[in-house]
Amino acid sequence: MSSMTILRTVAAGMVFAACGVAHAQAQGQETLLKRGEYLSRVGDCMACHSAQGKPAYAGGLAIDSGMGTIYSTNITPDKEHGIGNYTEQQFADALRKGVRADGARLYPAMPYPDYAKISDEDVRALYTYFMHGVSPSSEQPPKTSLSFPFNMRWGLMFWNWAFTSSKPFAPPAGANEQVRLGAYLVEGLGHCSSCHTARGFAMNEKALDTSDPDFLAGGDLNGWAVPSLRGMPHWTQQDIVDYLAMGRNEKAAVAGEMTSVVYNSTSYMTDNDLKAIAAYLKWLPASGGPAAESRPAAKPTPAGSGAAQSPINSTIAKLTTAKNLSEGERLYMDNCAACHFVTGLGAPRVFPRLDGATIVQADNPNGLLSVILAGAETPSTSRAPSVLPMPGFAWRLNDEEVAQLASFVRQGWSNSVGAVTAGQVAAVRKTMKPE
Repeated sequence: MSSMTILRTVAAGMVFAACGVAHAQAQGQETLLKRGEYLSRVGDCMACHSAQGKPAYAGGLAIDSGMGTIYSTNITPDKEHGIGNYTEQQFADALRKGVRADGARLYPAMPYPDYAKISDEDVRALYTYFMHGVSPSSEQPPKTSLSFPFNMRWGLMFWNWAFTSSKPFAPPAGANEQVRLGAYLVEGLGHCSSCHTARGFAMNEKALDTSDPDFLAGGDLNGWAVPSLRGMPHWTQQDIVDYLAMGRNEKAAVAGEMTSVVYNSTSYMTDNDLKAIAAYLKWLPASGGPAAESRPAAKPTPAGSGAAQSPINSTIAKLTTAKNLSEGERLYMDNCAACHFVTGLGAPRVFPRLDGATIVQADNPNGLLSVILAGAETPSTSRAPSVLPMPGFAWRLNDEEVAQLASFVRQGWSNSVGAVTAGQVAAVRKTMKPE
């Protein structure tokens, strides 16, 4: 073989090798992009950083913090109004430490105390996606301007010192691989604790991981009672998977803030990840707080069994005969019984049950009142595309009527919590956005 032939062979080999490297790099970039896009859904970035009528991730969503309105930021790769000039390290610091590229502190409406547990690999995937998979937008959201002293962002340095942790995710001891994955998703990107863990005096999450019994033990959010997710003894793992994937299961349907979470985030998650989350929540020791699910369906006992006058049977019998009804019972028959039935059990995956439902039995009735007044509807997801709406009755029922109806529902069948006043209804009505 001539020297020229050898050189040509070597050159061809080098070109082939270079093409192979380039192809491998392109494949690696594509894998990172897909992984980052998926993780952005797991982290529910879309819900907060997108506003109606604006480009995706261009920010501008108004968030009521209790201290004033915080506007979400533009996180597209626009170099002037977005994060296009962020290095990967600056992106990681914003995500996990709440520190912007210019050194200013982010308000913890951004759940960086939970995102602190995101792995380096997943941070890189997210960075790759937001830099190369999201369209840049020059949209400039309104500037957040809280009143003194909350406008002093530097003070968050002390808040972070007191209430956050830089420790990486630590798998719970004794858990299997599926539970460990579920813990990583729930504690970190899923940031379930930001809603389902009670807040302290400084609006801090009282617990940030599995090791603390306050973690996911329930709390209060925007006036609604938020249930505990620990153990979920009366839901199966499949119930949890169905609820997160479709916004409905055999026992309940989403309402309030969870509607957006399912629509923008959990409905996009893989079955493997949803099953891991369900396994983790079932693995957690149950808390003493209200559970995130209704009690097991209570079946009426046959007549003559000695239990015919149980609260459940008594309610069913009275509604069935429709005689000598109280105002609350009459309102239920006129407005609710067609879907939720005289049993209060509704129809699985269609009309949620009322007997034993968490939203009905919460000490704070605001969630139930909000649904009665404003209505609710299940989100359309790939696994359950149909939207099942419940109409609101604010236009039809006055405050006293809503109070009577809610009081009956909270005390009918096996439910046994306090009555509702017209004043409580009026307070919730005032928070509703005008149509």
